[in-house]
Amino acid sequence: MTNIVSRSQFLRLAALSASILVIPSAALADENEITRDMIFNDPETPTGGNPNGDLTIVDFFDYNCPYCKGAAKPLEKVVKADGNIRLVYKDWPILHPTSIIGARLALGAKYQGKYLPVHHALMNIDGYGVEQERMIEATHNAGVDVAQLDSDMATHADDIARLVKRNLNIAEAIGLQGTPGFLVGPFKVNQALNEQGFVRVVADARARQKSQKTK
Repeated sequence: MTNIVSRSQFLRLAALSASILVIPSAALADENEITRDMIFNDPETPTGGNPNGDLTIVDFFDYNCPYCKGAAKPLEKVVKADGNIRLVYKDWPILHPTSIIGARLALGAKYQGKYLPVHHALMNIDGYGVEQERMIEATHNAGVDVAQLDSDMATHADDIARLVKRNLNIAEAIGLQGTPGFLVGPFKVNQALNEQGFVRVVADARARQKSQKTK
């Protein structure tokens, strides 16, 4: 969410804004069904971290969200240091017309195995309302084959659009109010967190999972 959150508030928000993930029954209907597999295991959705990790974090973000960008590096640092977290990237372009441009560039790069370099490059552009030209330049500088990217974005335009729509539907179904949003195991966190905040909520999520298994 686009609130200004001081560093001293991060840990408190990690606890206060975390809630148990419940998929509303209204979201479970016909062809628009939102399932846990769609949230956590959509085969079209890019992933990082440890594919066999004991905890999954789902990251909902927008390339025009300064708070998403502020949380991105601490999240990646925690995932790398932990070594047992699977990270799922949900492109959620809702803030600005160029947000969908960024999502299309990153998801198009996925087809040549370059999603993460492009994702990181776009996240490293400061500010809100990033111009399309800056996004394209950052993408090209991320080591992609530009001709292949253009071809893949055209060939897979419908697949990318459907994936983005699924992400939008999922975010609405689980009640996210704005970017950034995270699912950390069974918890929903709708605030930016710093490194300590992520460490705390990861520990809480693992404790919750462990207690559920022993019941």
